[in-house]
Amino acid sequence: MPSSTTPLPSAGFSITVRVSVTADPAAIGRLTTAAGEAGAVVTAVDVVDSDHVTLVADLTCDTADTAHADQVVAALEGLVGVEIRKVSDRTFLLHLGGKIEVTPRVSLRNRDELSRAYTPGVARVCQAIADNPADARSLTIKRNTVAVVSDGSAVLGLGNLGPAASLPVMEGKAALFKRFGGVDAWPVVLDTQDSDEIVSIVKAIAPAYGGINLEDIAAPRCFEIEARLREVLDIPVFHDDQHGTAICVLAALTNALRVVGKQLSQVKVVVSGTGAAGTAIIKLLLRQGVGDVIAYDRPGALHRKMSDLSPDWRWLAEHTNRDGYAGDLPGALRGADVFIGVSAPNLLTGADIAGMADQAIVFALANPDPEVDPREARAHAAIVATGRSDQPNQINNVLAFPGVFRGMLDAHAGSFNAAMAVAAAQAIADVVGEEKINPMVIVPSVFDARVAPAVAAAVRDAAKAEPTA
Repeated sequence: MPSSTTPLPSAGFSITVRVSVTADPAAIGRLTTAAGEAGAVVTAVDVVDSDHVTLVADLTCDTADTAHADQVVAALEGLVGVEIRKVSDRTFLLHLGGKIEVTPRVSLRNRDELSRAYTPGVARVCQAIADNPADARSLTIKRNTVAVVSDGSAVLGLGNLGPAASLPVMEGKAALFKRFGGVDAWPVVLDTQDSDEIVSIVKAIAPAYGGINLEDIAAPRCFEIEARLREVLDIPVFHDDQHGTAICVLAALTNALRVVGKQLSQVKVVVSGTGAAGTAIIKLLLRQGVGDVIAYDRPGALHRKMSDLSPDWRWLAEHTNRDGYAGDLPGALRGADVFIGVSAPNLLTGADIAGMADQAIVFALANPDPEVDPREARAHAAIVATGRSDQPNQINNVLAFPGVFRGMLDAHAGSFNAAMAVAAAQAIADVVGEEKINPMVIVPSVFDARVAPAVAAAVRDAAKAEPTA
């Protein structure tokens, strides 16, 4: 049995091992048993070839990480009569050639259709847009297209990997936009991390898009870039690492508080990590009237008496931590009702969670490894959520951004605002339904087909009510 600190197998480290094994009635059983005893979760066994002496099979299983995958392969290789033919990492296989493509929406089967889609007919459409630029929203891809923009400076939890290494994430984001919101999105990775250049480039390409989704840009530059782009563009600019995360956290917290019978105005929240996500979460919670928040980062718990803080941390210090707590993270947690982690792995233990208030709520969202092992946290907290798909209560931004952009595009919104964020969070929370929420279900599944339409409708209504805020 794995210990409470052993990483769990997941589909993110799924492998397919092609093996040749002596053909006998127990052959497949030996393979699956060996993989299971090595800690893997076998998900499929396919026989691909055989003769009267041997059979060739593909054994597919989930592992915990690359080192664990190597251990599983070694366990199979150690069996008598087994030869390893090939080991395939299924995640890398999925990425071969990229994850998205461009597909025409119109057929081009003959000269007549070509003449209308391109020259000479297209000239009339160009002239119509020149005469009335607003027509671009109805006559071009602008009506349904978003740019997913990154400089690669804060890729997932991996750090500054640069534009090329960020591209798989941006491709995935574009695929999610289409799958869940029907929004056409395209990756735009920039070979610069200069804020002035990024603002200039995005401003220059903006005419082709109905919205800009900023992604994986490091704090604090992300705040400046977003603010400057909002000033110069007439389309929504949305930094998903900030606002998408904040929306999903507010939605999950809304339902978690319903489960434990507490009010947001009465709870004490500790937020670990005050980068893009943490800052946006705190600001949204403050807007909604949270009882108190302690913001924790590298300098410690932010408080008013601290000196030499950045402008962003100074703002947080002035607006949070009512009692001026100045200790460590476990100390901040003592008596707290809610922990929200958007920081780094393994910062806390189960004993730290035990010191929280009764019916505590823990959102340990660092990926791939959370701030506290969820198995340890569940021993002491009433509700535990992570960012992982292999754990209950996955808080995943895909619950928010497809529907948010669908709603903004449908409303021809010129900007994104806090009212839209609150509306989106409430819509996500309500999809579960008060009668169905429980400690293991505080957010809907990312595959719940009701989520994106509900979020889009809520955002459309908010955009119409406050179109210029």
